[in-house]
Parts: sequence; C-alpha cells; structure tokens
Amino acid sequence: MGEIELTLISRGYCHLCHDMEVALAPIAAEFGVKIKVLDVDADPLLESKYDELVPVLLHCERELCHYFLDEPKTREYLAEIR
Repeated sequence: MGEIELTLISRGYCHLCHDMEVALAPIAAEFGVKIKVLDVDADPLLESKYDELVPVLLHCERELCHYFLDEPKTREYLAEIR
C-alpha cells in the first residue's frame, strides 16, 4: 500500500476541529500518515453530508470518528491497514 492519507473534515471557527487536528498530529507522525484538512463550508456536498458532525476523520470513505478523536480506534485502524 502507498502512502496513507487521512482526511479531516473541519471548519475554521470550530474549536473541536482544531482540538482533533492537534491530537491527531502525533499519531500521524508515529504511523507516517498524511493528514488532509478539508473545510466543510467550502464544499456544498461536504456541508450537506457532514455539517453538524464536524470534525470528522475519514480514511477514504470510512468514518473513523467525529466530534472527538477516538485515539484507540484510530491507532488500531492504522495498525491494521499498514
């Protein structure tokens, strides 16, 4: 498998989004994964799907968690797909 990229659906004024991004950084570094942050408000399709759920952490289309980082689940998932 090539480089793993997780997507964080976020918005600029959301403190939970910022908190998840900060909490995710050390895990991303540990597992060598890239984090792509997408602004939910910049894309009508993302907004219609995730508006009230942000922050949402995805790998491809699989939702790993929302609102708060589920660190154990995220670590377990990343260990599985390596």
